Amino acid sequence: MNRRPARILIVGGGYIGLYTALGLMKRVRPGLLDITVVAPESFMVYQPFLPEAASGALEPRHVVIPLRRVLKGARVVTGWLDSVDHPARRARVRPAEGDPIGIRYDQIVIGLGAVSRVLPVPGLAERAVGFTTVPEAIYLRNRVLDRMDLAESTDDPDVRRRALTFVFVGGGYSGVQGMAELEDLARDACRYYRKVRREDMRWVLVEAAPSILPEIGEELAVYAIERLRARDIDIHLATRLESAEGGRMALSDGAEFEADTLVWTAGVRAAPAVERLGFPTGDRGRLVVDRYLRVESADGAWAAGDCAEVPDLVTGGICPPTAQHALRQARRLAKN
Repeated sequence: MNRRPARILIVGGGYIGLYTALGLMKRVRPGLLDITVVAPESFMVYQPFLPEAASGALEPRHVVIPLRRVLKGARVVTGWLDSVDHPARRARVRPAEGDPIGIRYDQIVIGLGAVSRVLPVPGLAERAVGFTTVPEAIYLRNRVLDRMDLAESTDDPDVRRRALTFVFVGGGYSGVQGMAELEDLARDACRYYRKVRREDMRWVLVEAAPSILPEIGEELAVYAIERLRARDIDIHLATRLESAEGGRMALSDGAEFEADTLVWTAGVRAAPAVERLGFPTGDRGRLVVDRYLRVESADGAWAAGDCAEVPDLVTGGICPPTAQHALRQARRLAKN
């Protein structure tokens, strides 16, 4: 008697979704699994390479992977997860267009990732841009060059000063790498302008913690700060952005200045859809999983990546939301 294939629903097309699906397809004979991947986009983005895409060091097409091309044999549904009835093993998915569809499953893998954590700072929602998607990276590249064009074309010193001031809030990987790549782009582009020099620009990094890049350790963080300051980047540590209304940046250390460009990279939070699934979540709204990446009190449900509180068996804490951890978790999840 032939048994039907086990139905695996994977929600999310990032590191967790892609590498879990690849791991399952590698380890299980064809025909034994029916894998469905649900993601808002039909491609996976290597987010650590977004700064290089923004600066032009890499083409945008080089930082994405088409899911359908890589996951041959799996069903890829472009849409958003609306709800899950886990006892009934049924999910409700909202496609880009048309009516919602129901998908039945036996096992579900949740890799919804994270979104930018936006704080109630006046003017932030109206003026800031994030740094988590390819369109945002391309926008920031064009924005820097556009502001340089504006400064080249005006004699108003206030307009020039505002146009050539670039503020990054958040001293993690995204903020530091993004600022460094774009500053390098602007420095190189100065040779094509008559009136714009690197000395005319102001690059500002604002970080609420006493240091930057907490993932790499204190010694390397100090070295990174020294290198950034050697490039005339203005670093404000233990400082918060208190207002961005009207393009006027007000910092908690008393500094105030105007800027046309504000980039927000101050942390992430679990994707909002996680709260609608009915699974246990921790204090930060992330799914609670055990050391095997099983969702607590939910047989047949698995989770990893930025949307899950994955135990760090080395430190005893929770794994940080980095690409390196997500990749290892996805491969382990597939094996488990």
